[in-house]
Amino acid sequence: MSDWVVVGKFLGPYGVQGWIKLYSHTQPMENIGNYPPLWVQRGEDWQPVRLERVQRHGKGLVAKIEGCDNRDQVPAYSGCEIAIRREQLPKLQADDYYWSDLEGLRVLTVAGDSLGVISHLFETGANDVMVVQGDARSLDRRERLIPYLWEDVVQAVDLQAGTMTVDWDPAF
Repeated sequence: MSDWVVVGKFLGPYGVQGWIKLYSHTQPMENIGNYPPLWVQRGEDWQPVRLERVQRHGKGLVAKIEGCDNRDQVPAYSGCEIAIRREQLPKLQADDYYWSDLEGLRVLTVAGDSLGVISHLFETGANDVMVVQGDARSLDRRERLIPYLWEDVVQAVDLQAGTMTVDWDPAF
C-alpha cells in the first residue's frame, strides 16, 4: 500500500486574489481542509501545501493556498493531485475500507473466476458501486458495475493478497 492517499485535485484559478478551484474526494467535500498539511505532487516529488481557507462555490470548492496572493501564482498548482499521508486518515472499524484501498484489487467470484480489477468507485443514492475492468487475467475484458454491498455481494477483502471475493454472476 502506498504511503500517499490522493484526496483531491487542484483544477484552475478562481478570481484574481490567489484562489483555486479544487475537486475533493473527501466526505463531506469540505473535509479536505481538515488534514494539514496537504501534499501536492510535482513531477516525482510531493511538496507540502497549506490551505488558508476552503469554501463551497456552487457544486464545488474553492481554496486559498498559503503564499498564493494573485492569479498568476495559481497555475503552478493547476492539475496537481492533492494527497495526505496514510497515517493522517482516521482509523476504521474492521471490515471498513477506504476506496483508495479497494482500487486495484482483483475481483474474484466465489467460484474463483476473475472478473477484473477495481478501477474506481462511485456513489449512487442507494449504495456505492465498484467499476471492475476486465483484463487479460479475467473471464473477459468487459467492464462491470458491481454494487459494494457487504455480505450481500462482497464476501471478503484480502488487502495482503490484493483480492476481493464477490457473490456475483459473471453474466451481469
